[in-house]
Amino acid sequence: MVHQNFWQLAGGILACLLLATLIGRLIAWRHGDSPTVRNLNERIHAWWALIGVALPVLALGKALTIALFALLSFMTLREFLSLTPTRPGDRPVLFLAFFVSIPFQYALVAMGWYGLFAVLIPVYGFFLLSAVATLAQDAEHFLERSARIQWAVMVCVYGISHAPALLFLDLPGYPQDHAVLLLFFLLVVQLSDILQYVCGKLFGRRKVAPVLSPNKTWEGLLGGGGLASAAGAALYGFTPFTPWQAALLSAAVVGAGFFGGLVLSAVKRSLGVKDWGQSLPGHGGMLDRLDSVAFAAPIFFHLTRYGFAP
Repeated sequence: MVHQNFWQLAGGILACLLLATLIGRLIAWRHGDSPTVRNLNERIHAWWALIGVALPVLALGKALTIALFALLSFMTLREFLSLTPTRPGDRPVLFLAFFVSIPFQYALVAMGWYGLFAVLIPVYGFFLLSAVATLAQDAEHFLERSARIQWAVMVCVYGISHAPALLFLDLPGYPQDHAVLLLFFLLVVQLSDILQYVCGKLFGRRKVAPVLSPNKTWEGLLGGGGLASAAGAALYGFTPFTPWQAALLSAAVVGAGFFGGLVLSAVKRSLGVKDWGQSLPGHGGMLDRLDSVAFAAPIFFHLTRYGFAP
């Protein structure tokens, strides 16, 4: 059973989402169905679907939560590699990426085997994927092909797997079910994305990286990121952190998530695409929604582990 605080935090999320839905409908009624308003409401509708899946799974326990994130890794890896040029000789490497790296990584997470899941992909996976790639004896663009697959596995499997790994941290004086800590992390990182989008649309003037991501502005980053960090600080009671610790960790999550989105925007531009897919209306693909999680989860996990675990 999850802790009572889980339901309190979940109730707050649903209340905020309901408020956002009402505001979106009001804006559409007063200002018409412009592309910006339509995109905003599509994002809100997609969030209902995401929350409707995530909250019950988190509430039902660690096994289902890990299975959900393993599925998300599979979906994002498929999106990444479906847009990445490969050759017939890459098939054994792709098999390892999908059907070996994902189950092994998440099995280690489920066992709480930190010493191995922290190095499985960046060390053993790096060498194994490269070694298997040589067996095809296809040297054409070998470095680019190998790097793309390794990069995809690092982002979509290794990065994302650190989110459910929060469930197994041993934090003294924190008796709550760790689903609360995972929900706190997901709330901060996704709230940052939403608030940066809203603040950017309302106040954005100066673009951070117009070539890579024209929608990201300094006003959106500072305004949305600041509000998300403040929200994290206000929710410190759901965490093992003091208010200032929650604020600093939330700021770290905001910064890592921002650069996750920016880095993967650069990858998309290099591949000549706007979105990773079309699975989420208003968001693009699943990786468009989880790019910030993939970068922020390892940062939050390791800061929490080294700062608060024995």
